[in-house]
Amino acid sequence: MEATSSSPVSREWPDRLRRATVILVVSALVLGAFVLLGDFSAPRAIFAFVCIATAALVPWHLRDAARVDANEPRPQPIETDVVRSIVASLPDAVIVLDRGGRILHFNSAAIELAPALRGGEPVQSALRTPEIVTTLRKAQVSNRPQRADFVHHASIDRWMELIIVPFSAPTNFGGRDSCMLMTFHDQTPIRRVEEMRADFVANASHELRTPLAALSGFIDTLQGPARDDPNARDRFLAIMRTQATRMARLIDDLLSLSRIELSAHVRPETPLDLPAIVRQVVDGLEPLARERGVVIAVEMPAAPVTVAGDRDELLRLFENLIENALKYGASGGKVDVTLSSSQAAEGGAEARVAVHDYGPGIAPEHVPRLTERFYRVDVGDSRAQGGTGLGLSLVKHILNRHRGRLTIESAPDKGATFTAIFPVLQTQ
Repeated sequence: MEATSSSPVSREWPDRLRRATVILVVSALVLGAFVLLGDFSAPRAIFAFVCIATAALVPWHLRDAARVDANEPRPQPIETDVVRSIVASLPDAVIVLDRGGRILHFNSAAIELAPALRGGEPVQSALRTPEIVTTLRKAQVSNRPQRADFVHHASIDRWMELIIVPFSAPTNFGGRDSCMLMTFHDQTPIRRVEEMRADFVANASHELRTPLAALSGFIDTLQGPARDDPNARDRFLAIMRTQATRMARLIDDLLSLSRIELSAHVRPETPLDLPAIVRQVVDGLEPLARERGVVIAVEMPAAPVTVAGDRDELLRLFENLIENALKYGASGGKVDVTLSSSQAAEGGAEARVAVHDYGPGIAPEHVPRLTERFYRVDVGDSRAQGGTGLGLSLVKHILNRHRGRLTIESAPDKGATFTAIFPVLQTQ
């Protein structure tokens, strides 16, 4: 059943009419009595009655009109389902304001940014960041687009870009009114990439400067005090060779990483037998294993396991994983390299190549950062082993290009397991 309601003005009118009627009836009786008694003439009585009637009715009408004007709704921008749907579907946080800064619409992304948002309330009550308030005032005063950058402090700080665009919208009274569209763009990924790029350049410069400084120093020594010392010359030349090799490897890793990143969106399509590639890498690293006193135990299936890949990149990937195990896990005396199959979450088959060492292991706080460029658990040990700090970063990017992934499991004194996972190529 549909309920109906009347306005306060319509409910008050009967009472007002009753009071006015009483006043008019009493006035008519009194004036009639004066006419009958001969104190007033009929025209004067009629004139007096009109004045009383005007005094009784006109003030009520003026007060009603004033009250109606006071209760009359102000022109508001037209709100439609289309507008709500558009705002709700936008991926960025969006808030629509009227010219007074009161909230008309907002989407779910805006709620995540400011849970205190409420329709009809001033936006400053929910967003009190000084940059937001200042930019909003500028947009209101100038009626021109404004932008600002600010940091949104929450559980995780985010860099945000605010853009406020004033626009004209039709109102419910047929006119037009000024509104403002606030859009918040999350700039955090871009800022982090910029920071990573800056860190990368700084680290690369540092890593290159160290061997260059060593080379320069030994060259000066050989040209000076050690010019005629054969023993010093042989020792310094050996160190210079080591430093030059390290610098060449660093440059090679940098170029490889850049090349892989440029082709990251292109998935390799060449069918390759994964066990054959792993065995080739193990055979190539046997001299290093004998030098370190480490036994490499390989467990591979007899049947081929085919993946779509780039041969050179896969060789580089397994060289990095197995060589790291030989260098940093040598104290365990053994490295296991196994290949197994599993079922992917989406239903396809996966090949899992695990490289496990029995060395000192890795503390849990270091594990999430191992694939970062130039990140090292022990800088001195890494440099002593000839590491560039880019090996695991290369592994991660190669796996990403092959639509695979890397898992790392380790604990102190329990060794470490690095597992490269690839989607298996389905043969017809």
